[in-house]
Amino acid sequence: MISTKGRYALRVMIDLAQQSSDHFIPLEEIAKRQGISKKYLEIILKTLVSENLLKGLRGRGGGYQLTKSPREYTVGEILQLTEGTLAPVACLQANAKPCERKESCSTLPMWQKFDQLVHDFFFQITLDSLL
Repeated sequence: MISTKGRYALRVMIDLAQQSSDHFIPLEEIAKRQGISKKYLEIILKTLVSENLLKGLRGRGGGYQLTKSPREYTVGEILQLTEGTLAPVACLQANAKPCERKESCSTLPMWQKFDQLVHDFFFQITLDSLL
C-alpha cells in the first residue's frame, strides 16, 4: 500500500510540474493548493531535494522547482524514493535477509511476477503523462 507520504510527494511533483519552471514556488503556496500541512510538506520536500528531484532555495524569492523536465520523472522513482520499497513481500525488499524457504516457496514466483508488474507499471508513467 502506498502511504500518504508517497501520495503527497506525487501530488507535489505534479503541482510543481504545472507551474512555470523559471521561478521557485514557495512552500506556502504548494501547501495551500494541495491541502497539506507545511510541517509535513517540509519533510517530503527535504527528501525530494536531498535526492535531487527538486531544487530548494531559502529566503526571499525562494521555494522549490523541478530539477528536470516533467517527462524525465517517473512515478516509480518518486514512489520508490518516498516509500523505500514497492516490494509486495518482505523477502523481495532490497537488502532483505535471505529467506530460508526460498528454494521450497511455491508462492515466490507469483510474488516476483507481481513485483515486476508493479515496478514496470509505475516506472512507465511520467509526470508529464499525468498533467
